Amino acid sequence: MWQRLARVRCPPLRADGKAFSTMRAVLWRGDPDPSKMKVEMIQKPSPKKGEVLVKVRACGVCHTDLHCIKKDLPFPSPAVFGHEISGTVVAHGDGVDISRLPLGGKVACTFIMPCGSCFHCERGEEDTCAPFFALNRLKGQLYDGSTRLYSTDGQPIAMYSFAGLAEYAVVPQTAVFELPSTLAEKHFPEASLLGCAFFTAMGAIRNAAELRAGQSTVIIGAGGVGQGIIQLAKHLGAGPIIAVDISDKALDMAATLGADHCINARKEDVLERIAAVTEGHKADVCLEVIGSKATFEQALLSVRDGGRACYVGIAAATTKAEVPITHLVRRRISLVGSYGARASQDMPELLSIAAQGGVDLPSAVTRRFTMDQAAEAYSLLDQGQIAGRALIDMGE
Repeated sequence: MWQRLARVRCPPLRADGKAFSTMRAVLWRGDPDPSKMKVEMIQKPSPKKGEVLVKVRACGVCHTDLHCIKKDLPFPSPAVFGHEISGTVVAHGDGVDISRLPLGGKVACTFIMPCGSCFHCERGEEDTCAPFFALNRLKGQLYDGSTRLYSTDGQPIAMYSFAGLAEYAVVPQTAVFELPSTLAEKHFPEASLLGCAFFTAMGAIRNAAELRAGQSTVIIGAGGVGQGIIQLAKHLGAGPIIAVDISDKALDMAATLGADHCINARKEDVLERIAAVTEGHKADVCLEVIGSKATFEQALLSVRDGGRACYVGIAAATTKAEVPITHLVRRRISLVGSYGARASQDMPELLSIAAQGGVDLPSAVTRRFTMDQAAEAYSLLDQGQIAGRALIDMGE
């Protein structure tokens, strides 16, 4: 008699014919309601040339993700968000500097992933990297024009930065930095915030606002990035530091982290208070971190003659603000935008500041969630229920 052959289950195959393993990721399928995001199984990615694979330890919850989820800013779906992570290097692509990024090294990753060779990168302007905006921010791809993420049936999944709301993330080596031992040992999950909240703050202060010690500074918006600016401004010796928000809870945190004066914009006249604090001159520098028409215009009017207004907050793509032309010209006021920092220049300094205790990472984290609670975290952020920065902690 013929023997019955045992049925053998073949491993699933990638598009290139090789078997793949799977991982958990928080998937957005295009619904503007963040509560609809779900944890799903997708293919575990592999790094290509110049890239590393990072086992994610923690991922910050940022408003910029929320802008895309709610479709204020265009982004393709399905997608995985999450753009500030800490984690462990577990694999290298070809051409990676393994002496700088050894296997097992604990790292933080910057949300801007400079290509290193475009017009802007060659001029030291990595925060304006052309492929980053053209490929990653518009198409959810890395710099060979493809994503690293696929569903189990082979459908492409867009990556916002390196798509950190997953168990593993592929990151270009230009955006990966090994943590100093003190941070790796004591603040490994919290170090994820260095990749966006503090990285964005650092870029705004250093490269856009050109903040110097002794300068009076207004921060409009005392959330995650705003609190990062407050801490770094204090560390760099700026003052007085004036925080503006509509949340007493956020302002209480701002005071704890270094703000000398706090103004609730719902209860007080912001411009009058700023003038009173600065002997009638108003501020040397104002950093706006909200991204609304009202706060954009308020920032311009918050600075002294010859002052500088720096804009960090992201708004819906159609949002516009009005500028009083004569006031701007006669009072010699500078307006400058700032999206992030310059990874190769600014991240090493930021890591050094953090390692020396110049910023309080644990205090910057106000809520912690698991990956299974990610949709809840973004929903609470959307409802204004999170002051400071929430963290998705993947666990060891």
